[in-house]
Amino acid sequence: MAGEPLMTIIGNATSDAELRFTPSGAAVATFTVASTPRVKKGDEWADGDTTFFRCSGWRDMAEHIAETITKGMRVIVYGRFKTRQYEKDGQTRTSIEIEVEEVGPSLRYATAQIQKMQRSGGNGGRGQGGGGSFDDPWATATPASSGRGGFDSEPPF
Repeated sequence: MAGEPLMTIIGNATSDAELRFTPSGAAVATFTVASTPRVKKGDEWADGDTTFFRCSGWRDMAEHIAETITKGMRVIVYGRFKTRQYEKDGQTRTSIEIEVEEVGPSLRYATAQIQKMQRSGGNGGRGQGGGGSFDDPWATATPASSGRGGFDSEPPF
């Protein structure tokens, strides 16, 4: 939907990502990210109040998230900001959630080894509609004279 607020957060996963499946078979992975700002108190720095963000990723990304995100891992999450209200014990509560568009490990305090996954067809996680035949987003460039825009595969658009 157009006009939804997008945000980027950086923080630590509070537990391993959990993978579930909807009744229609779509994979969804959920995890929570704790983000604690540093604030200056006098001449020293201290931890501020921690904010917890519930995150969810869908389909192929969900499976990749479930295989990658573990408790304590520092992550960078980019996605759509959503609030959801629900009732628990007779009280209405509000949850801050992020529908994940992109997620990855923070490399500030760690290293990562990237393993490229084979696409399972469909629209490659690019939303509804369009199938696209762009199988390799990291295709090596070919000379521009090839007439294919400098990629080994057709672009997704």
